[in-house]
Amino acid sequence: MISNNARDGFDYMFMQGLKGGLLASPEDNFEISVLPDLSEVKESKLVILTVSSYLFRLMVLIYFTPDQATREHFARVNKSSVEGMSERDFDDAISECGNISCGILNRELAHFFPNIGMSTPNILDKDCSSYLAILNTGHVQHLRVDINETVHFHASLCVCAYADLDFKVEISEEEANTGELELF
Repeated sequence: MISNNARDGFDYMFMQGLKGGLLASPEDNFEISVLPDLSEVKESKLVILTVSSYLFRLMVLIYFTPDQATREHFARVNKSSVEGMSERDFDDAISECGNISCGILNRELAHFFPNIGMSTPNILDKDCSSYLAILNTGHVQHLRVDINETVHFHASLCVCAYADLDFKVEISEEEANTGELELF
């Protein structure tokens, strides 16, 4: 069983990870909306990463379509030109952003769970996400991410628990105002 505190903690760290990994600059406008399901997801591909311990496995999925706006955004994030970005360069750029996002989540979870590890990113067809239902997840969160009102992504967090999970992420007023995370 995953407690409500743990669900809230996973969700908060997931959102912080996305913000840390998907923005090209701190001045970017970043908005997240919680979705009830994946019905609005139209992107064609996803990058998937896992974080695992003896107590749980979680998957982070970031859905994307390799269109011009997305390519321009990831070129900007990786400080390169979109004209010089091959298909492989684009895959590497979005994989690295997924890696950074999941790495932030992994680092913060390590405060609560020993022996935690993270996978390398894999790019899959979006239809692969339909198989998540067979994993017997204990917690799933779907999000819409809007950056500068021009780039849109969807992301999912899926947590499979192998034992009872309970932890609490404490956020002081100052950190809530700056968006920083402090764990006790």
